[in-house]
Formats: sequence, structure tokens, C-alpha cells
Amino acid sequence: MTRRAFVVVADACGAGALPDAAAYGDAGTDTLGHLAEAVGGLRLPALERLGLGSILPLAGVQPAPAPVLHGRLAARGPGKDSATGHWELMGAVLEQPLPTYPGGFPTALLASLAQRTGQRFVCNRPYDGIAAIDDFGVEHLRDGALILYTSQDSVLQLAAHVDRLDEPALHRVCAAAREVMRGEHAVGRVIARPFAGEPGAFRRTEGRRDFALAPPGPTHLDALRADGVQIHAVGKVHDLFAGKGIDHAHPGATNVRALAETTRLVEDLDAGLVFTNLVETDELYGHRKDVEGFHTALRELDAVMAVWLDRLRIGDLLVLTADHGCDPAAAHSDHTREHVPLLAVFEGHAGRRHDGAMADVGASVLRWLAGRDEPGLPGTAFL
Repeated sequence: MTRRAFVVVADACGAGALPDAAAYGDAGTDTLGHLAEAVGGLRLPALERLGLGSILPLAGVQPAPAPVLHGRLAARGPGKDSATGHWELMGAVLEQPLPTYPGGFPTALLASLAQRTGQRFVCNRPYDGIAAIDDFGVEHLRDGALILYTSQDSVLQLAAHVDRLDEPALHRVCAAAREVMRGEHAVGRVIARPFAGEPGAFRRTEGRRDFALAPPGPTHLDALRADGVQIHAVGKVHDLFAGKGIDHAHPGATNVRALAETTRLVEDLDAGLVFTNLVETDELYGHRKDVEGFHTALRELDAVMAVWLDRLRIGDLLVLTADHGCDPAAAHSDHTREHVPLLAVFEGHAGRRHDGAMADVGASVLRWLAGRDEPGLPGTAFL
């Protein structure tokens, strides 16, 4: 029987603090729970039927009388960002934290970046990305210095107005910066952040690109490819894995585009894995604490989920999960160290609860599509 699997990551939709969250300044965080309280109850009928409210208490979402397989998954390695979260879902777990720069990047490193890229920089501190272009965009337009900033995560971000440096040129600069950020400075991602518009009305374009490290070891994606399974990445998944283990990359800079691409694959794909990231719950709404926008994005996912459920075939596996949290009630605006939710639709799911490791997703997909486990990789299949 030909089988397909779809893994959909609703970025930043955390489901309650991990035991070590206090070490990250994230004690008591609960992205979905606090979001539900903030909007007066979530309205997600398809996800409610699947069992989202059976995972944890959520205002507006009742426990399902007949849930699919459901539960919470936990990161085993350090970190709380998109790269480490997606890596863990596919069985690559960091042993040591990636470097972060709460005081900005050191002078000697900035000099190396300037020499390699041929650019000058402003800002150089942890900064909200939208505030960075609002606060430094005029200076950047005036003298051309790129806006360089970071966050609590292991990232170096470079923003440039498309009239000063077009998107392909910014991508080349970030690729050069990625080569500098190696060894002790091997941040998880160098991110290109192009923007457009006039002062006071700057807006990001869809030309974002993530220049990520390759995963720290083999993944379940590699095991699937070794067995001839085709891997389709939608949205930033291809970038997060530095292309490793990916056969086909599909666009998804917005949720509308990513949902449409995934729907097309649900309808047309004969076999293989589709691995989708939905970025806006993180990028547009989580970091900005826009709870209404966050809820709207989840409602749009809920509506499309109903379409997918209607079009799934016998032999399909559909997994909905997340990569980390971004709690609107947190004192900061960065990612939060949380469990991630798990909803899994497949023949014979029997409504069980499964709480385990994030790598269980990759292990389950491998067993579903290849009929085997991969010795040496973490994760326990929930099938």
C-alpha cells in the first residue's frame, strides 16, 4: 500500500512550560493556554474534534469525546528556537547550547563580518525585528549600514531596505556572514530580513531566508531518503535543515502560501513526506504579542485542517505539532521553553494519549513510511 505522511508545525504554539523552563526565564509559560485566556476562548472546531482540548485545558476548547492520538512532546536538548525544535522533531538533538549574544556581537567578530561581507552595521544588540527596522531604518537608508541584531536565540539577523540592497544581494551578504559564523560563533541561523516602504510605514517583504547550520547529526529525514522516500519541505523547513535530507522545497513565506502548497500536496502527492512550517504564529503574532492575530492564524489553520481531513486517504498519517512556544503573557517577547502539542490522525489511532519526546514524530513517520526504526536515533514511534 502506498503511504503518505504530513507533518505540520504551527510555529511557536507551545503547550506549557518544560521542567527546566525557569533556567531560560520562562517559568509558568503556556502559549496556547494564555492565548486562549487573552482572547476569551479559542474557536477551533476542527482541532477541538481532533482533541486539542484533551491535551491540556484551553478556554473555549472542550475535551473531545473521541480524540485522535494526542499528547505533549518535550525537547531533550537545549534551546528554544525554530532550528533546534525542527531538528528535534526529526531526531537530531544538540548536546551543547548554541552561542547567544545578549550583549551584542563582539568588536572583533563585527570586524570579520565587515571584511567578509563588505558592509557596515548599526544596532548590534538584542532587538525586536519590527522595532529594529522602525528605529534604524532611516539611518540605514541614509548611509547604507545594514541593521544587525540578535535575540535570546542563537541568531544573527541582517535587515536591509530593498531600495538600498535588493533581496538577492542581501542573501549573498548573509551567505558570506554564515561562513564567518562558524566554530565558537556557530549561531543556529543567519537570517536575511529584507523590508520595503517609507519611513513610518516600513514592512517586511516575503524575501526572508534562513541560513542555518546543518543538523548536528543524522535525522529521520536521512533515514527516509535512504529508503527512497521523497521528502517535500514547505516554508522555511528547507532552510532550517540547510537542505539536508530534503528532496523538494516548496514556498511558504506566509501562512496562506504554505497552507495552499500543503493542500495541493494533500490532493496530488502519490507518496512521501510533506514537512510544513506555518511561520506567522511566530513571526507576525507571537513576538508582537498580537493575540487576536495569533487566534486568527489558528482559525485559518483550523479551517484548512477540516479540508485536509476530508481529503486524507487510507494509508495517510497527519501530524500537527509545534517547535517551541512564544507566550503572549511572558515578560519578554522572545521564544519560550515549552512542551509542544501532538495531534496525530492515522488509521487505528484509537484515541490514545502519548506524551514523549519531540523525536517521536520523526520515529513515527519513519515507521509509517518505511516500516522500520533507525538504530541510534532517538524517538519512540507512537504508531
